[in-house]
Amino acid sequence: MSPLRPRMGGLRTRLVIAFVLVALISTVTATALAYRESRTAVLKRAQDAFQTDFRDRVDSVAPDLDLPPDVRTLTTFADSVSSRLSGAPLVVTRYHDLTAASDGLADRTRITPELRASVRSSGRTRFQRVAYRGRPYLVVGTPVTYDGGRVSGLEVFAVTSLEAEEEHTAALLDSVRGGLLPVLGLAAVLALLAAGTVLRPVRELGRATRRLAEGDLDSRVAIRGRDELARLAADFNTTADALQRSVNDLRDQEARARRFVADVSHELRTPLTAMTMVTTVLDEDAPHLPSDAARAARTVSDETARLARLVEDLMEMSRFDSGAARLDAAETDLAETVRGTLELRGWTGQVVARLPEGIRAVVDRRRVDVAVANLVGNALRHGAPPVTVTLAADEDRVTVEVADRGPGLPPDTLAQVFDRFYKADSARTRSEGSGLGTAIALENARLHGGSIEAANRPAEEGGGAVFTLRLPRHRQRSEERRTTPDGGVR
Repeated sequence: MSPLRPRMGGLRTRLVIAFVLVALISTVTATALAYRESRTAVLKRAQDAFQTDFRDRVDSVAPDLDLPPDVRTLTTFADSVSSRLSGAPLVVTRYHDLTAASDGLADRTRITPELRASVRSSGRTRFQRVAYRGRPYLVVGTPVTYDGGRVSGLEVFAVTSLEAEEEHTAALLDSVRGGLLPVLGLAAVLALLAAGTVLRPVRELGRATRRLAEGDLDSRVAIRGRDELARLAADFNTTADALQRSVNDLRDQEARARRFVADVSHELRTPLTAMTMVTTVLDEDAPHLPSDAARAARTVSDETARLARLVEDLMEMSRFDSGAARLDAAETDLAETVRGTLELRGWTGQVVARLPEGIRAVVDRRRVDVAVANLVGNALRHGAPPVTVTLAADEDRVTVEVADRGPGLPPDTLAQVFDRFYKADSARTRSEGSGLGTAIALENARLHGGSIEAANRPAEEGGGAVFTLRLPRHRQRSEERRTTPDGGVR
């Protein structure tokens, strides 16, 4: 399996997004706090300076004012106060019901009733920031008092623009906003560097894990540092060491078991040969023996033949397991080969053969004969007639399909039918076969670079089991293919 490609939702992407979001939130928060503090400081400084100038100017002009004043006197007083203040702000004077302004218009829209009431009730200087026609203004009001703090009834209000201060704080905000993109870019670069530092050992661990999954038991990762990733790498190496020891132990045990089977099978061949010769003589003399002795002789002969087949099958499996099985491939007429298989075993009258002429392939004729014989023999023993053998081919592959009309295979055993010593009927401890036939057939198919599949025919098509042998028409490699202990080829 190829390694998964990085996706947009990968860990690197999430780390970069997290870093950028943290930088963005931090920058925006810092900007907002800085803007608020800067604006407050600028406005406080402006309003404190204006209030001080305004009170000083009112205090310097008020002693020359005659009370009670008229509108003209109030206007002159307002002009005098406004002329001495920076920026010549609007000054509005109010004495009971009389109101005058420095610009000749008693513009009270920027002087709220709340501010007038606060000045009147407190007898002190009060201020308020207001917005008028979308522009910011500072409004300061103060009562005029006599010596001793007695209220004269005259109230003076000054209205000055705060646009300069707002522009100053806005310029500060613009400068901070302009530096936001470089900060985010720097955060992204730092995130990539940090992600690379974090993900490099993770990628190495992933590659080592994939190599381990593919069978490279020597796969390890380098341990760097003493952090959590280093501990994870150490745990992986410890696990890989334990797995390698376990696999090596299992391989040693499996090799010993295979050698044992091969050795036992080999040792049994000589006595079985002698026993077969004796049983042959007994079979010939059986008609002349008493009935009980004849039945015993035939039983010994049958069991000896069965044991001989089992030993031969075990020897064949041991050759597959040890990698000693070899192909003796040559261009072969498959129709003739399958027909010969049926005739040699006397199955011609029991099997419907559909064998078109002219289908040739480069195969080992003996091994194809063994595979087909095992499949047809199973169909005859465990299926029901008619048993059909169908040969077909395309440009690259040939198929031999063996089908019967029996009950088929239980669905839960389809995956086990090629296991060694598998029996079609698990309730029967003994049968004519060794339980190795389908396994040997599959190994012979794999040795050619082919396969065998087992399936059940649908009930509406007649039912029964279907085994399909698939073989390449041409040699896949110039050298011989060998089976490996895990059932593959090399």
